[in-house]
Amino acid sequence: MIYKNREVCKDTYYVGGSDRRLALFENIYPLENGASYNSYIILDEKTCVLDGVDHSVRDIYIDKVKAALNGRKLDYLIIQHMEPDHACCLKDLIAVYPDLTVVLNSKTWEMFKNFNEGVEVKNVKIVQEMDTLSLGKHTLVFVFAPMVHWPEVMVTYDAYTKTLFSADAFGTFGALSGNLFADRVKFEKEFEDEARRYYTNIVGKYGTQVQAILKKAATIEIENICPLHGPIWRQDLNYLIDLYDKWSRYEPEVNGALIVYGSVYGHSEVAANIIADNLSELGLKEIALYDASKTDKSYLVAEAFKYSHLIICASTYNMGIFTPVEEFLLDLKYHNLQNRKFAVVENGSWAPNSGGLVVKILGDLKDFEQIGEKVTFKSSVKTNDATKLDELSKQIFDTIPQRKESDNPLFNLTYGLFALSTFDGKKQNACIINTVNQVANNPDRIMICVNKANYTANVIKETKKANINVLTKHTPFSLFKRFGFQSGASVDKFQCFEDFKIAKNGIAYLTKYANAYISLDVVETLDLGTHYGFICTISEMKTLNSDTSLTYDYYMKNIKPIPPKTNKKVGWICKICGYVYEGEDLPKDFICPICKHGVDDFERLK
Repeated sequence: MIYKNREVCKDTYYVGGSDRRLALFENIYPLENGASYNSYIILDEKTCVLDGVDHSVRDIYIDKVKAALNGRKLDYLIIQHMEPDHACCLKDLIAVYPDLTVVLNSKTWEMFKNFNEGVEVKNVKIVQEMDTLSLGKHTLVFVFAPMVHWPEVMVTYDAYTKTLFSADAFGTFGALSGNLFADRVKFEKEFEDEARRYYTNIVGKYGTQVQAILKKAATIEIENICPLHGPIWRQDLNYLIDLYDKWSRYEPEVNGALIVYGSVYGHSEVAANIIADNLSELGLKEIALYDASKTDKSYLVAEAFKYSHLIICASTYNMGIFTPVEEFLLDLKYHNLQNRKFAVVENGSWAPNSGGLVVKILGDLKDFEQIGEKVTFKSSVKTNDATKLDELSKQIFDTIPQRKESDNPLFNLTYGLFALSTFDGKKQNACIINTVNQVANNPDRIMICVNKANYTANVIKETKKANINVLTKHTPFSLFKRFGFQSGASVDKFQCFEDFKIAKNGIAYLTKYANAYISLDVVETLDLGTHYGFICTISEMKTLNSDTSLTYDYYMKNIKPIPPKTNKKVGWICKICGYVYEGEDLPKDFICPICKHGVDDFERLK
């Protein structure tokens, strides 16, 4: 076969493909760079394919599976999600490997039969929540994720490689161009906006269900995330998970203003421009301005999830809201956006009416709050209208939280984060420090500061030796927990830890998540009160890779987990599809709007 096996992690290979010709995802969402359809195969004592692909890359998929198997039989096909862009060609794979066992849950099996009338499946294994499947070294655990974003969805966790096969969760629009991994592309620049647009439009309605799967994911150690669309994640997982956490809680990413206008002859656009100019003059940096007639509503929905404040300027059209703006607002309603502040400007030449209708739509959304009164003008913006827009702009600005600058100059100092490793004669040890400086040269002198309370400080004081490991921005929080949240006096921090080697001085250095190590000999010890300052010479140093060094600021913003919100919802959850009814009492005649099951299939939120 002409395709090379692209390894994702141990024994796991990529067998998906990309369709760069696709113009509309789900025949509704415009695409600028197509879409990828990801599938994976695990080669162990038993072999296993996870999910299928779209018909557009069917032949690539089948060829890659054959190439990876290299003559071996296929034992299992796991179906996590039955949407046709992942499942339409599964019957073709079954035709090639008719003796395989299809592994899926009962809801997926019903959907499979509905989509594939007449397709014979010899072997079927129905799994329940948290069931396992052993392939040899790899043990797979099945975790149900209803309504993320179909009711049958489940995800699969490989305990051996600590890989989460996440179905449609953590996906993004856009084709893959050779680089399969998020750390091999400029994700924030090339994919983040499309990841947001994918989430908000495909999954955005189901925030409660996404929160449920995030809570399940928080209980397991994850090193890789393999979604069905977009790049694969093996570094910086907290960055991605934190985005999903914000989106699914409907928490704005940015304290700023999204201004959307619909203008027949340009006059409502003038009003929108006046507000944008005013907010800028008042000092607001985060402003986005869109013409709803020009910009597809899927982009506007994504931006609404991003910004804290929404300003609508709309002409009256057929005694209603100018159509492109109305479609956008209804999409916000359908996607369950919550927790925003909004302001409204309406225009009409003889009977302005759009503003009240905008207020009705947005005012009915959960935790939406109107700023001031709607501003009305007729035909064009006149002097007195501009004054009203100025007043509204000030009201909007006053409700946008502004970043408070610290008046303590010490907070303006920059710090790195480092793993400081030592050897006490019996065991290797390390702690996390933030103060490492080159203080002289010819010869080079390094000064490190370590809290006296740290076991590591006392080891260095006795042995006069240490290694500095320069951590990278890809360092996971688990490494900080290992080396920073427990004491080496009572714990062997290197137990079950494999990513290290021994330097010439007999002390461990990290081979992963560090871009360099420096071996130090202490020549002077300074008592600084709470800390020891060690002045050191360098006995050995080596650059390990070109990854960017980690700063304390980056750690706080992107690696350290965000504390969970404590406000607990009161309500009932559908055991079939995961729909949540909020309220103390569930009406006896209530019918789930998603799966149409009655109250017998609901239970209280825990």
